[in-house]
Amino acid sequence: MANSKRTLFLKRRLRVRNKLRRVNSGRLRLSVHRSNKNISAQLIDDVRGVTLASASTLEKDLGFVGKNNIEAAIKVGAVIAERAKKAGVEEAYFDRGGFLFHGKVKALADAAREGGLKI
Repeated sequence: MANSKRTLFLKRRLRVRNKLRRVNSGRLRLSVHRSNKNISAQLIDDVRGVTLASASTLEKDLGFVGKNNIEAAIKVGAVIAERAKKAGVEEAYFDRGGFLFHGKVKALADAAREGGLKI
């Protein structure tokens, strides 16, 4: 029986997260979620279970509400890097979830790196 796209996505997400947790214990996690209409990023402290900073195209002040393109991903990456600096965070590991590191996800990561966040 063939696996559905959703099942493959969930398996890939678990594989990526478990590997990252083993390698980067004690560091903050930059988690990315991409839907058909929006893209968002969160800076999460898994030890305390707290989100320190977040950015999304759902925020009206970014000017990309309802858009999920590379320009929006670059803007979200720059904003999350800026908010991470305000929160006193310089270093995190990049959790792509079940998404492939390509296109919008890669653009967000590159913009966060250019903004000064070590990923």
